[in-house]
Amino acid sequence: QVQLVESGGGLVQPGGSLRLSCAASGSIFSINAMGWSRQAPGKEREMVATITSGGRKNYADSVKGRFTISRDNAKNTVYLQMNSLKPEDTAVYYCNADSVATTSGVGYLEVWGQGTLVTVSS
Repeated sequence: QVQLVESGGGLVQPGGSLRLSCAASGSIFSINAMGWSRQAPGKEREMVATITSGGRKNYADSVKGRFTISRDNAKNTVYLQMNSLKPEDTAVYYCNADSVATTSGVGYLEVWGQGTLVTVSS
């Protein structure tokens, strides 16, 4: 079974920074894309950033220039560096992994983490 565990959320003042981490565990052979989404209270979940196994990145317009996604393929871990945080960035941030192949031959189209809360407030 493959699991994703996020960490790094918390309370930060506007203009501050946070770094989220998401580690995938299990008998993983390969992961295609990994990414971050978020869901604010009363709103739908939205994509924040994605990164392929080859390092190609994609960002939501709302976070371009402020957030940076990166990935350590050897550790099956994805990171989200968030700078210049705004109150509207407050949300539960979810990590996901697409097209996960395991050494046992079992594959997963998509795996999601449990989420980590980011609160931007003074």
